[in-house]
Amino acid sequence: MTSDPVTPWGKGTSVVSIRQFDPLRVAELFALADRMGAGAEGVGALARGRIMATLFYEPSTRTRLSFEAAMLRLGGQVVSTENAASMSSAVKGESLADTVRIVSGYADVIVLRHHEAGAARLAAAAADVPVLNAGDGPGEHPTQALLDAYTIVRRTGRLDHLRVALVGDMAYGRTAHSLSLLLANYPGQTITFVAPDVARAPAALVAELRARGATVVESEDFGAAIADCDVLYMTRVQKERFPSPELYARAQGRFALDADALARLSPRAWILHPLPRLGELPEAVDADPRAVYFEQARNGVPIRMALLARALGAA
Repeated sequence: MTSDPVTPWGKGTSVVSIRQFDPLRVAELFALADRMGAGAEGVGALARGRIMATLFYEPSTRTRLSFEAAMLRLGGQVVSTENAASMSSAVKGESLADTVRIVSGYADVIVLRHHEAGAARLAAAAADVPVLNAGDGPGEHPTQALLDAYTIVRRTGRLDHLRVALVGDMAYGRTAHSLSLLLANYPGQTITFVAPDVARAPAALVAELRARGATVVESEDFGAAIADCDVLYMTRVQKERFPSPELYARAQGRFALDADALARLSPRAWILHPLPRLGELPEAVDADPRAVYFEQARNGVPIRMALLARALGAA
């Protein structure tokens, strides 16, 4: 069982970081996801007799339910604690490492969401079965990045030479962190982080992206960033992550894709959002043909089917 986030992803391994996925492995995963989405023969029996445990220490709708739907569509079964922070032995002081050691005896794969960055790596080191990171605090969300990229490539036909604007909470936004790291594996990328000064992308992330060859722009000019992009990735400013109400108030509501902004948006751009949304993405945008965020959410099922099948050594 690997716990090293730079160990390449493969059969029977944990997924703790998007850094495990190079372009070859991404292409393999997407080809497998295509099979899953098409309902290829035998897919519904790949996980027969296997059990997935979902341990979610933070709330979730899309990630937890799409993982559970994915496992059921593979023919497997699910055991779950809806809120592990208050409905598990964590309330009695049990450590995460002890919890995953125990759950390893009950399930063949564990899907973990936790409020602390690095929790998935710790869990993978302790577990006897693969652990899939479903979001670790302000750290990463690798499976979200994979379904985001899957949506992008299905719409643009490529993952290279893109102009991508990521907008909102770049300081604590794990979805933006993982997606930008994934995109930096491909040549010709221009990644623009549009964020308030209190929610700028971590300096270490920006340095890593540049070291990989991506052009990185940090800006508070929302209008300029969206006028010439291929992908607009809106995000919610996460109240639960900010260290004080005052800082949150300075970040919230700065950028919204209202009618004026939508008119300035590049006609070739696709609008993504990991959801849930607040005022940054009004419901009126749903009717725009460039809006693909509900498709993006649906793509979580075939991507997570593919990840589970590989983690179980079944595909």
